[in-house]
Amino acid sequence: MQMYKGIPLLLLLFSILICGIDTNTVCAKENDKPPSYEEFFPEIGYKTAEEAIREFEQHFKQDLKLPLRIPPIAFTHSFGRFNDLDGDNNDSLEIAFVNEKSPENHYKIDIRHLKNKITLRDKGNQQIYTLKNGQKAIFIVERIPNILVFEKDNWQYMLGIDKRIGSKVTPEILVEIANSIDY
Repeated sequence: MQMYKGIPLLLLLFSILICGIDTNTVCAKENDKPPSYEEFFPEIGYKTAEEAIREFEQHFKQDLKLPLRIPPIAFTHSFGRFNDLDGDNNDSLEIAFVNEKSPENHYKIDIRHLKNKITLRDKGNQQIYTLKNGQKAIFIVERIPNILVFEKDNWQYMLGIDKRIGSKVTPEILVEIANSIDY
């Protein structure tokens, strides 16, 4: 019986040695703030939309038409990023419109050359719309963004809007935005 009295103490010491005692403290300042959009977006490869568009057009040696309209919600910033990934394969342009005070106000235009277009599979989450030029546009309801996909002048356009504001920016509004390319 005497032999078993020291086992709990031995187990405790063994546990402390294996797990260690973490006495490190973490200090944070009360005024620690996340980086501003002007700091964050360039860190992940974005620049001005104009610079990214210019790079994209120079890369493909072709002019690009963008929609004249944007969704009828407030944005505080716009950024662009030209993704030159695999030579010409999967190269794309992203233009993001964001609102610093309302993160749900997020609208994005993704554009790629038709030779590298994304093929869509219908998972039952698609609706077909007809643009004023007769082309078809596919509206897709996804987990986070709602997306309108269409083709125009050798480009595949994908207009994405945060699902949280889907009642403010309906598929019909995205179709109007797509139609504003014909200027």
